Amino acid sequence: MDPAERLSSKQKQISISEFFEKNKHFLGFDTLQRSIITAVKEAVDNSLDACEEARILPEINVEIRRMKGDRLRMITQDNGPGIPREDIENVFGKFLLGSRFHAIRQTRGQQGIGITGVVMYSQLTAGSKTKVVSKIARDSSAVFVELGIDTRRNRATKSGENRDIWLDEKTGESVSHGLRIECEMRAKYQRGRQSVHQYLRMTSIVNPHASISLVVRDRDGSVIEEGDWQRTTERLPREVSEIRPHPHGIQLGSLQRMLRESEERKMTSFLRHNFSGVSMRAAREILASAGLDEGRSPKRISADDAQGMVSAFRKVKLLSPPTDCLSPIEDLLIKKGLSKAIDSRFASTITRSPKVTQGNPFQIEVGLVFGGDLSAEGPIEVLRFANRVPLMYQQGGCLLTKALEAVDWKRYGLDHPGGKGIPKGPAAVLIHLASTNVQFTSEAKEAVSDNEEVFEEIRLAMLEVGRGLKGHLKKSSQRKKAREKFELINIILPEISKKSSELLSREEPDLAPIITKIMDAVFCEEELGWDDERKLATCSITIYNYTARARAYTILAKWPESKETEIAENALGGNKQANGLWAWRLDTLNPGSATTIHFGVTGLRKGEWSDAEIFYRGNGEVIGATKIDEKLLEELRKSEALEAAESEFEKPKEAISQLKERAEQSEVSQPQSLDEGQTSLFGDFSTKDESEGIE
Repeated sequence: MDPAERLSSKQKQISISEFFEKNKHFLGFDTLQRSIITAVKEAVDNSLDACEEARILPEINVEIRRMKGDRLRMITQDNGPGIPREDIENVFGKFLLGSRFHAIRQTRGQQGIGITGVVMYSQLTAGSKTKVVSKIARDSSAVFVELGIDTRRNRATKSGENRDIWLDEKTGESVSHGLRIECEMRAKYQRGRQSVHQYLRMTSIVNPHASISLVVRDRDGSVIEEGDWQRTTERLPREVSEIRPHPHGIQLGSLQRMLRESEERKMTSFLRHNFSGVSMRAAREILASAGLDEGRSPKRISADDAQGMVSAFRKVKLLSPPTDCLSPIEDLLIKKGLSKAIDSRFASTITRSPKVTQGNPFQIEVGLVFGGDLSAEGPIEVLRFANRVPLMYQQGGCLLTKALEAVDWKRYGLDHPGGKGIPKGPAAVLIHLASTNVQFTSEAKEAVSDNEEVFEEIRLAMLEVGRGLKGHLKKSSQRKKAREKFELINIILPEISKKSSELLSREEPDLAPIITKIMDAVFCEEELGWDDERKLATCSITIYNYTARARAYTILAKWPESKETEIAENALGGNKQANGLWAWRLDTLNPGSATTIHFGVTGLRKGEWSDAEIFYRGNGEVIGATKIDEKLLEELRKSEALEAAESEFEKPKEAISQLKERAEQSEVSQPQSLDEGQTSLFGDFSTKDESEGIE
């Protein structure tokens, strides 16, 4: 036989299951320690996704039991919607089968690899099948089944299937809906920063709506380690909407496939119906730039024409894709999540506005906590997340860490030797990347790959929370010194006055003017409280004038404004300065006097508002408050006004789009006359849009 023919005859088709069977390290099963974390991660992520899509508050229980040798048994159970009997085999026994791969929206998993990899690893290392119990609400009984994988055919092998009533082991009651997974594998349980306990702790921080418990048992049944993280809010994450791809993220091959599969008859319809951010004006400009006729059939576009379209995508100004495909944690819930896992004295959080990179929407959130029971020795704790999933390995090679290290933390009060590496101090930093397409460095999804736009957004968010920390430390230092001075004066002067009066047989003088003259400062203190009877979060801001003349200030407070909250019991009135910022004018604050501003906030739960930032306008310094940056405030107002304007513009555009779609469906080929008619109905938006840069 010819050598070429002999070599060619040895080639065999392999299935994706066989590939992962021989390359299990790609899925995170490369060491015994990491294998159990990966298995728990895949099960918990699926449970959280299923519960959120079904709008169920998640309750997830994880149990790990040590078996003979280096084997562990993992049991996870949730209260999700369950899986119908006919779908169980596909979900657990087939690689690359999923409902989210083609959906452009924020999800924890997409490829349909995760839990199937756990079943495969269990079978490969322990030779055992995975036991699954599933109960959906409409069925009277649950499905009990044992599953394995036929790696050559990439499909499940099933045995021992039966139906029965599913009783919860803890309560003894019948389970109405949920999923239970039990599997055995070669793995090693360890404690510390890279452990199942740490993974679940981190998961609870960015999923404050979930209740998660962990029990680890030794071979004799004794408890080695346990954890219990109860939900701190009953507010489920915002539902995400699926969006169409954006032209800026399309490659030539993908565009050619879309053109071949298109059912539209005209190129304008193809562009507007298959992409986000493409209006009729933009579609015409793209086609004109590519030298294509508007009425041309998509199926007749050549490779050269498609390349021209890709080039035109970069030249024509397009709307950004919608951002309702993202579900950020949001500032208040980040603080609540951090508070249930980390005891600290100060928290600063920021949720940046959504941005777009390569046509993919993304959003950055950062939280910084300081003090409390955090260790002052060694580096700060870095908590990295992508789409609410903890990233526990490859910290040094992750974009999120690199952006953290790019900030000079010494300027903000943390020890940062040489301005390199992770800073030191009693702090923890949370970094969350929410995106429709997180680019990881490997299939194991342990680190985010480099991206300039994402890097810059994280860096800017870091600077913002850094400024918050710097202000907190400065305010704490000022308050401490002022309080020590005030306490010292109030102890020593009254004693001197008393003794002197006794010696001279005179009445004790009024010390208030003297104390005011010595203090010579304006002091501010705020106190947050909770009125349990009225379910009202309260804030009291007291300003003391320890100077020799009357003062006038405008006091501003940052409060958790949202659709659900509003200010109540606000006797001094005041006015709104920007979203989440309220102001009160204090015209006369006499020497030696104090004024208290008191207000409440409805729509919050106990503990949801843990700190208030106080600002002021006026001459001199107010200890305990920060002078408002008028330029930043003006920029914030302009940004809010622009967002409101864009929102108003979208309403008539939606109506225009609907009218055009109806016209096309009726085979009315009069786009120009339709646009002119719409001008009289909705106003001429095109000229204003282009001049202001708004599509």
